[in-house]
Formats: sequence, C-alpha cells, structure tokens
Amino acid sequence: MAENNTYKMVELVGTSGKSFADAASQGVKRASKTLRNLDWFEVIEMRGRIQSGKVAQYQVKIKVGFRLED
Repeated sequence: MAENNTYKMVELVGTSGKSFADAASQGVKRASKTLRNLDWFEVIEMRGRIQSGKVAQYQVKIKVGFRLED
C-alpha cells in the first residue's frame, strides 16, 4: 500500500569553489544537519561569483523537500 506523505519545502543556496553539482551537494549536506526526513531537492537557479576574470564560486539555489512527521 502506498504511503500518503506531507512535505515541507525550504529554499537555500549551496556554494562551492568546484562546480554547480558540488554546490548542490554542499547545500543538501548542510540541510541534513538540521532537517530530518530529507527526500528530494530541486535546482531553482544557478549563478556564480567572478573574481579577477575567473569563476571564483558556484552558487545553486535549491528547494529541499522533507517529510513532516506524524
């Protein structure tokens, strides 16, 4: 039998000096320290910071969904 779950979403920005994928991973990793029952994430925006003509930081705005407890 399928479960009926209710979710809450929060938006956050993950950052990385390596890549957009790593920025998303860093955001999820940090969220998991304070939120329980994380089930999914959705990338909303991708942007970065430029310093001295080079990419200095990747930034990913994500929505993270987590199941509400009974």
